Amino acid sequence: MFKPTIMQPSPLTAAPTIAQIQQRHEAIVSYIHRTPVLTAQSINDISGAELYFKCENFQKIGAFKMRGGISAALTLSKEELAKGIATHSSGNHAQAIAMSAKLLGVPAYIVMPNNSPKVKVKAVEGYGAQVTFSESTQASRESTLEKIIAANGAHFIHPYDNYDVICGQATCAKELIEDVPTILDAIIAPIGGGGLMSGTCLSTTYFSPQTKIYGGEPKAVDDAFRSLQSGTLQQNKTTNTIADGLKTNLSDKTFSIIKDHLTEAFTVEEEEIVAAMRLIWERMKIIIEPSCAVPLAVILKHRKVFEGKRVGVILTGGNVDLEQLPFTKN
Repeated sequence: MFKPTIMQPSPLTAAPTIAQIQQRHEAIVSYIHRTPVLTAQSINDISGAELYFKCENFQKIGAFKMRGGISAALTLSKEELAKGIATHSSGNHAQAIAMSAKLLGVPAYIVMPNNSPKVKVKAVEGYGAQVTFSESTQASRESTLEKIIAANGAHFIHPYDNYDVICGQATCAKELIEDVPTILDAIIAPIGGGGLMSGTCLSTTYFSPQTKIYGGEPKAVDDAFRSLQSGTLQQNKTTNTIADGLKTNLSDKTFSIIKDHLTEAFTVEEEEIVAAMRLIWERMKIIIEPSCAVPLAVILKHRKVFEGKRVGVILTGGNVDLEQLPFTKN
């Protein structure tokens, strides 16, 4: 079992401050990788921008979600942890909670939709978590989890509507800003439930206030784009996107942060996501999943916005079903 390297962090009740992000980074550093920042001259030439890719596809469990999962888990008391931790997720957050539980030596109870990518289900099970399947609707996920928690008393760690999760995700942009040897003109991340995006907004505002902040979404699930346009939370009308990590809606917590800090949100079509994903595979020789191709797709689509700029791009994960690659289908 791992042991926290500093005093147990206290649970957050509001959006994290700069000091809280710094302290939480110290608390989780023993449990995560400081992922590399890579560049690709050929993609710079294609995009017309100077891009710095923060490679969270090399993070433990293959995605940035490890940051938020362990961040929230470390705030729990020994008594709470003994009963286990639980969540509902289609994949990467599920893996983060399963791995966090494994590192802390406690049980993990994960509810996954029955259409979750097989590669992510196998990974969650491989980390020793107890997996229960639900229907793919949000209501089914939540009701199934409620029954499990009622039976065993496990602590629910929400995938994104949780300030401790947001605080953990904020450490990703913090590292990016620290590790790029120049001041970034912009940082862009994908938007799903908004945990990473809100954390990115906070860290960028605190640590590099001159840097603009952008978000990207699939057009098919553009609740954040519409929420920002209307000023009120909107819901997705479909989940029909290849970017399985971005199907969720913003929450009150994430929207309240994003609307105050995001410079602009953009949407991209499915074929643009696939093209950007393929470009990274081919030119950078690294594996990324569809969700984290969205920011590059935005940069390529909106060239005038990013041309000539130094842009930090968060590559969120690399958990791909190799039997279902979108650019190999007929």
